[in-house]
Amino acid sequence: MKNIIITLVIIMMTSACSKQPALHSKVKRENFQSVVDGKNTDLYTLKNKNGLEITVTNFGARVVEFFAPDKDGHFEDIVLGHDCIDKYVNFTGERFLGATIGRYGNRISEGKFTLDSVQYQLPTNDRPNSLHGGTKGFDMVVWDVKQVSPGKLELTYLSKDGEEGYPGNMDVKMTYELTENNEFIVTHHATTDKRTVINLTHHSFFNLHGAGNGTINDHELMLNADKFTPVNGVLIPTGEQLTVEGTPMDFRKPTLIGERVDNDYEQLKFGHGYDHNWILTRQSKNNLELAATVYEPKSGRFLEVFTTEPGIQFYGGNFFDGTEIGKGGKSYERRASLALETQHFPDSPNHADFPSTVLSPGEEYHHVCVYKVTVK
Repeated sequence: MKNIIITLVIIMMTSACSKQPALHSKVKRENFQSVVDGKNTDLYTLKNKNGLEITVTNFGARVVEFFAPDKDGHFEDIVLGHDCIDKYVNFTGERFLGATIGRYGNRISEGKFTLDSVQYQLPTNDRPNSLHGGTKGFDMVVWDVKQVSPGKLELTYLSKDGEEGYPGNMDVKMTYELTENNEFIVTHHATTDKRTVINLTHHSFFNLHGAGNGTINDHELMLNADKFTPVNGVLIPTGEQLTVEGTPMDFRKPTLIGERVDNDYEQLKFGHGYDHNWILTRQSKNNLELAATVYEPKSGRFLEVFTTEPGIQFYGGNFFDGTEIGKGGKSYERRASLALETQHFPDSPNHADFPSTVLSPGEEYHHVCVYKVTVK
């Protein structure tokens, strides 16, 4: 009898956590309660004592909303997203809003790589390349989820051998945690039963004015990187590691994003603006270190990004065109959002000189990314 009572109390506590009332959220939870591929989807809320609030759906382990205050204490939702699950499942524009990306974030040339003398062919969904895990990556599946506290979610997914062409059964465990220090901590763990490649990342699109509230070209960006990986015309790394010195890719000091974005520079033409991987200038191999900062002077919002990874992809929202209608009926315009995706380098399986993305049985993949939002 005592064990039954304890079990009921745990169930009630877990249910209460998943249904905790949202303070700022503008979306309706019932619009995210559905069934996709036979699994239930829902909306979960993370909050802290400072009023920050994040809503998450387990479809694609996506951040839907992220409310943060400005210097006057006024809260805005600073990430792009949709009002209902259907617009994520049946996307017509940007597919990756707020999502967890896997098995392999970023591009793999022609969707091909060779591992242990076996060539693997992946679906190609970005011109000739495979992008962000293929046609049905981790962003398009339903994750199992448990809310362990008002500020923490645990999400798990089993990616089966052969899924999207990748070898090995891969067990992925991820936590989303909102701390009292205004840190949104994304922690990835994964194991495999067969040698494979992995490159997980988080893909929120930020605008520190508030989602749909104008350009990000007036945001000041700092990237802690002396080098970047240049790309060819289909955004695949050439294999070079070039200095940022004297180029529009130099963000070692805070610089307005829009200051040089339209410069006559081949790399910017290839990406229609910024859509590149920067090689972080790290002091250690695996410790959590500062990778980037973003400051929006009018609101005073200040975003810091920390990571254990060797690279970061900065994407400046070049391919939005105003036809994407998001939360609250707002249109998402060109260069009105930015993504800062901590990662290993694009196309690493085809570049022996890049840090390895191979994961073997008995090893554990571990990747931490922190987005910290304050004001100044």
